[in-house]
Amino acid sequence: MSERPRKSPERPPGLTLTSREGTPYRFDPGALCLELLPTGGPGAFARFEVLHEPADLVAWAHRSRLQRGLELAVSERELARARELRDALFLLTADRAHGRRLQPPHLGAVNEAAAEPPLVARIAPDGTRTWAPGATGTQLLSTLARDAVDLFTGPYAARVRECGAHDCRLLFVDTSRPGRRRWCAMEHCGNREKARAHRARRTAD
Repeated sequence: MSERPRKSPERPPGLTLTSREGTPYRFDPGALCLELLPTGGPGAFARFEVLHEPADLVAWAHRSRLQRGLELAVSERELARARELRDALFLLTADRAHGRRLQPPHLGAVNEAAAEPPLVARIAPDGTRTWAPGATGTQLLSTLARDAVDLFTGPYAARVRECGAHDCRLLFVDTSRPGRRRWCAMEHCGNREKARAHRARRTAD
């Protein structure tokens, strides 16, 4: 009797970020589209830009929750469109997190990207999900935009939030059952803010 093929272990969803002190921590924004936001952003957030060349977007895709098997080719034009979509998503998500009206230009950027053909998923022989070869940056952006449409029109739209730390602007969707997530990551901002509150209480006493 032949052995069944073993499934390759998948990484837990989320990204590994680095604090100002140089300490790595795990940040799970709860949705594929929101994983793109820490790569930079509009205005003052442009100083965090990491998508400088097409290879940077390919590397990000391989670290994302798209997981394994994605063979991706990205052009310079698609990279520029990725930054444009990311900036629109950043502003759209921040507006949703703070209960502000969603702006038509940001919605238009998402809808335009979503109108393109997305990545094509396949089932691998080991039973895991993989992707059809020949994937393009345009297909990647469509998949991200469609994920954003699902998020902002779905049951978790009211749970889009900004980290509760006073100096953190990371955005996420709270998919936990209780719905009480406040921090980008407990090991990062959660612990820092608890220590900060404790010091403030001691000073007040």
